Amino acid sequence: MKLRLLLLLGFGLFIFACQNEGETSNQTEEDTTQENASSDEAALKEAKLNEEGVKMIPVETPKGTFNVYTRKVGENPDVKVLLLHGGPGCTHELYESIEQYFPEKNYEFYYYDQLGSYYSDQPSDTSLWNIERFVDEVEQVRTALGLNKDNFYLLGQSWGGILAMEYAFRHQENLKGLIISNMMSNVEAYNKYNKEVLAPALPKDVLDTIMYYEDREEYGNETYLSTIEEHYYTRHVLRAPIEEWPDAIVRTFTHLNPEVYVYMQGPSEFGLKGDATLKDWDVSRQLSSITVPTLTVGGTHDTMDPDHMEWMANQIPNSSFLLCPNGSHLSQYDDMDNYWNGIITFIEVVEAGIM
Repeated sequence: MKLRLLLLLGFGLFIFACQNEGETSNQTEEDTTQENASSDEAALKEAKLNEEGVKMIPVETPKGTFNVYTRKVGENPDVKVLLLHGGPGCTHELYESIEQYFPEKNYEFYYYDQLGSYYSDQPSDTSLWNIERFVDEVEQVRTALGLNKDNFYLLGQSWGGILAMEYAFRHQENLKGLIISNMMSNVEAYNKYNKEVLAPALPKDVLDTIMYYEDREEYGNETYLSTIEEHYYTRHVLRAPIEEWPDAIVRTFTHLNPEVYVYMQGPSEFGLKGDATLKDWDVSRQLSSITVPTLTVGGTHDTMDPDHMEWMANQIPNSSFLLCPNGSHLSQYDDMDNYWNGIITFIEVVEAGIM
């Protein structure tokens, strides 16, 4: 997910929602609005942390022990799904559409905010933001939740897909099933798809505007941001007008941690560039080492190349591919039925012993 839109969109919509046109005060309207927003946000966070099923898990790191947020929903001895959100630095809230599908199947699932994300501890230390440490964190969370090879499904979307693959390379003996959602196995291929397929499909004047600011690395320019928002995100991130984006997604973006995001993903809206620590990530040759039942998921309109994600399924010995024909990067919202029912079908196949 891209930082600039997320912060501007999330903060702007939240402030708008909290305005009270009839209120008078000696403070400026802006100050009053921001104070109201801050107070309401703190109350919402506190309520979230006290929901039924919440468990804060201590995680050991090279820089000390921190707590990460998890929340259990449902009860099933055979199917327990741990959700890895994207970003890096987003939140579990981007998965809330799952509640329209998994409870009907009596599947057990776990919301989880990775270290640095909103409902977990947020240390300010870039040495913590690396793949190895995040994989170790997932393993500590798995152990604390009592998940094992007889019940443990791992679902990762976007950056969460990177983390899910990396976890499988190291700990697949603990997995019953793996779901890699909306993530390619090679960042260079992702950048190429963006440059050679998605970018040329934009109107020429739109692309010219975007590339003008990209070439100058003016990623915070308001014209650049508004152009990306209007013409790129509503086509390839979530296929709906911004004002119609689900509340769960607005909250996810409002809560994004920019330190984690920029350090690993970089500042550009058009691929991974600059000093982004993930810019050279490529595990394509390792895919064949994954032997657990696996599902790769892509959307026709995704920022990620769906053909590449189908190719990934062909590299993994015990794998299948799910295409969401109406979906973009957040197919769990703009192609909900195909996305969640496809994942349910995969779980049913695994449970039946067919894969």
